[in-house]
Amino acid sequence: MPMRVAIADDDPELLEQLAAALDGSSHNFDRYRNGAEMLTGLKRETYDVVLIDWNMPGKTGLEIVNWATANLSPPPAMILITSRADKQDVVKGLEAGAIDYIVKPESNEVILARIEAAVRKVRSSQKPRFEEFGQYRIDRLQETIEREGKPVKLTAKEFKVAELLFDNLNRPLSRNYIFSQVWNGSPDMETRTLDMHISRVRSKLELRPQNGFAIQTVFGFGYRMDDYDATAEE
Repeated sequence: MPMRVAIADDDPELLEQLAAALDGSSHNFDRYRNGAEMLTGLKRETYDVVLIDWNMPGKTGLEIVNWATANLSPPPAMILITSRADKQDVVKGLEAGAIDYIVKPESNEVILARIEAAVRKVRSSQKPRFEEFGQYRIDRLQETIEREGKPVKLTAKEFKVAELLFDNLNRPLSRNYIFSQVWNGSPDMETRTLDMHISRVRSKLELRPQNGFAIQTVFGFGYRMDDYDATAEE
């Protein structure tokens, strides 16, 4: 499954190098030219991996890492790109929440290898075949969902939409992110296609607060599955 990656650098040449490294992969990516653009992007989109330069105008890479760690749950896997070889600076970045760092200049092959390592780390929390969410039980191998022990008839795409939302409880997912995960980011997808699938999933699974889970529209962004069971236990 392709991941959504964000790359940010105020150096046009390095930004192009990062893009070139990703061009040969299956992952979808967006480019940002400075820290301010990157912060706006993180507020509007959902990413699995973020490569960000340490020193940028507007917001530094370290400030972006701090913001993502504090405000996104879960935050994307953050990789800092830096010319700082000082161990103290590297430790500071890792302690802030970055999972890796790249000291520039670096080859495209190494950059892509670091990205793939971050992707593997994101995927390493592999979900079990069966998982229960309140009255819902997911079978990932058969791609089926039961509610209160009774199978609910879903299409393949409806199952993937539901699975994605359950796997990201209480996390807002952008429309582009859902498209990339369910439809492999097809550029000709229409908004109404996603809305239709969300509506059908909501209806077929009877997702509403009294049943423990409900899909909420995050206006101007996408959708979020709220976990009312967890709220009730607090």
